[in-house]
Amino acid sequence: MSKLETRLTRQLASQGNKNAKGMAIAIMTKRGDLKDGKLTAKGEARQALGNAGRAKDRAAKASGRSVSDFKYNPKTNAATLKKG
Repeated sequence: MSKLETRLTRQLASQGNKNAKGMAIAIMTKRGDLKDGKLTAKGEARQALGNAGRAKDRAAKASGRSVSDFKYNPKTNAATLKKG
């Protein structure tokens, strides 16, 4: 199991999902991160970003701003705009 799959499985389990691993596989397959149980090139690139990189990337895509405009908070697993 990849680090990306493990992370998503743990997040889903902490939300109370009974079949967290199955859900994680389905979500990653739908996103194009996983195919036939193996990470795709896109999945490997996402995994290489790490937790902070993925959070900043999500925030940047949602806002239309640059990834460098955000800072990562590991307690909330979210990225917020830098001040100033």
